[in-house]
Amino acid sequence: MRLRNDAVRIHEDDLSGEQIRALLRVHLEGMHANSPPGTVFALDLTGLKAPGVTVWSAWAGDAIAGMAALKELNGGRCGELKSMRTHPDFLRRGVASILLAHVIEVARSRGMTRLSLETGTGPAFHAALTLYRRRGFVDGEPFADYRSGEFNQYLHLAL
Repeated sequence: MRLRNDAVRIHEDDLSGEQIRALLRVHLEGMHANSPPGTVFALDLTGLKAPGVTVWSAWAGDAIAGMAALKELNGGRCGELKSMRTHPDFLRRGVASILLAHVIEVARSRGMTRLSLETGTGPAFHAALTLYRRRGFVDGEPFADYRSGEFNQYLHLAL
């Protein structure tokens, strides 16, 4: 059953809680399990705590339902969507859509003109790619320090 927007609480997260750290571990393990060596650019705990990165967690009651992060690029004019992950107990219930809408809203409120992301290819990435494309992201060129590769792909949303 899909969660209603008002059933999910989103807040900025300092990454100190065990539930968010456990979800981050699930995220990193999943990225490495579904990506060839050298193609994973997911941020670890240190990377998510870096200046210019904001992390949010989504909660349904006392349970973490998902997480997402926004990394500032080009002096804050653009942003990169990072660490989008739904907790396995909440898959296919609308959590990612709610989180993505939140990140887009924050990026716009900060005056960003573009939101970009890097992701992989293959079955493990299909659901995420469908979500991003439904929200208006389009395929594009590498950005920031990324380089083209057979596995990685880049999507952009004009804000």
